[in-house]
Amino acid sequence: MPQIITFIGWHDSGKTTLATQVVNTLKNRGYRVAVIKSSKETGISFDSPGTDTDKHRQAGADSIMFVAPDQMVLMTDNRNLSLTTLAHRFFPDVDIVIGEGFKQARHVAKIEVVRDKNQELRKEVTGVIAVASDLNISGDYIFRLNESAEIASFIEKRFLEDAGKGIEKAALLVNGNKIPLKEFVQDALAGTVTGFIKSLKFTENVQEIELRIKLNEE
Repeated sequence: MPQIITFIGWHDSGKTTLATQVVNTLKNRGYRVAVIKSSKETGISFDSPGTDTDKHRQAGADSIMFVAPDQMVLMTDNRNLSLTTLAHRFFPDVDIVIGEGFKQARHVAKIEVVRDKNQELRKEVTGVIAVASDLNISGDYIFRLNESAEIASFIEKRFLEDAGKGIEKAALLVNGNKIPLKEFVQDALAGTVTGFIKSLKFTENVQEIELRIKLNEE
């Protein structure tokens, strides 16, 4: 399952410019990257030349999802799924999901982009681990707006140094939320499900299994 980090900030703060530069740097370093962008606007064209989603595609993102009040592209109605649910459900095979927006996302690391001292969000939201700004701001992890390579290195060191190591044999999502599984539980769950699957017809050469169970509540 991927790591998740999101860039937050007011409109026109430079989130897209900085995020696309970070995506491009991580891609050039060999990581698989997906982007999920949120917007409060409606009627926005997806992936047209010059749009933010197009900029992420040009930066090299492997996958892009756009989330707005009236649409969610991948083409479907917006069911108000959380950022973590979107990342785990739709992009389980990338190394990291870069969000843009989602300032209220719970248990998600955030990098705030700030151009106006009166518009700081880190005092209002949780999970801000770094700030990108050209203002005189104090803190442990403060970057300039032109330091996308340094921000990518910060993300790489904090979230990606072990990418590809200890690959999960089994992942469990309950109501869209990932449940941590110890290695022996993964082994037991993978072995049990694989055993049942291999007893069925037309299941030769099994490489990967996806299982979804929906419980009917009375």
